[in-house]
Amino acid sequence: MTVAGSLFGLAYGDALGKDTEFASVAEIQRRYGPKGPADLPEPALVTDDTQMALAVGEGLVEVSGGPLTADILAPVWSRRFVEWAHSPDNNRAPGTTCLRACAGLSEGKPWVEASQAGSKGCGANMRVTPVGLVAGISSSTRAGAAQLQAALTHGHPTGLAASELTAYATWWLLGGLRPEDLPGALRARAEEQREVYHYGWLGDLWKRARDGSAESFMVRGWDECLGVLDRLEAALRLGDRESDPCGLTGEGWIAEEALATALLCFLLFPDDPPAAVRRGATTSGDSDSIAALAGAFAGAAYGIDAFPAGWRSRIEYADRLEAVATGLAASAERLA
Repeated sequence: MTVAGSLFGLAYGDALGKDTEFASVAEIQRRYGPKGPADLPEPALVTDDTQMALAVGEGLVEVSGGPLTADILAPVWSRRFVEWAHSPDNNRAPGTTCLRACAGLSEGKPWVEASQAGSKGCGANMRVTPVGLVAGISSSTRAGAAQLQAALTHGHPTGLAASELTAYATWWLLGGLRPEDLPGALRARAEEQREVYHYGWLGDLWKRARDGSAESFMVRGWDECLGVLDRLEAALRLGDRESDPCGLTGEGWIAEEALATALLCFLLFPDDPPAAVRRGATTSGDSDSIAALAGAFAGAAYGIDAFPAGWRSRIEYADRLEAVATGLAASAERLA
């Protein structure tokens, strides 16, 4: 079941990268060997990346069976993000942007005001892949939902655009797109959506920036994504599996670089999901987010059985990951 593969793949990558984040590649290799961590740690704990992806996924399951709109999803996701922020498990070095936005939501601010308008950190898209696992929704709904979950905390247009591309990469791989065709498909999507602003999902968010219009607001975000896709394609032409991917597509602290570097790790090892997440964890940047997204992409393409069998029962929150996978799959079956 590739829905489960993507969800668990994200958690596996997150757990592998949890203890390598903030370390240099040389330090990681001294600790784990030349290819980085080969097995989940004991205990196999995750970070806020998986915690917030679960909040997104559980919110989608909560409203499954009905229409997906901003009016329905914004309050559900806001509540779940605030619950995450107040949880005692929220002790995994969470991002400042997410915490500040959740504080505003907790105080009752409208999400457009709580959102951190200048932030395009990877928190915008480290958690979005469950939106790519929802079947039976329109293209505009998938795009709007992906951007909304980002906008609740990260209001920069690049965070919105990168989140949409991350969700679409997951959806296309789930549907059988060949990994080698993914960069071209993402570029075409970015060019097609360059001046599209989802008013029904984003409201007046664009007015918090200094752009002259909603459309020019989005152009800024899509152009940054197109720029990093240029870097991704150049890196893939090199085909270098040994050098630190962060030196080619960025360290992953910001949304578009998290997407590109995770894709690079996946596409360098397109038929070997464990190697893709190991490469993501063996990086000098935001290793947990890079490896998490690489795992989500690989799991969507190849399924849960492409990872070591023993990992499924050892990973933290396995029961919640199973429940989201079951809920999303059941929703797809109802729509079939």
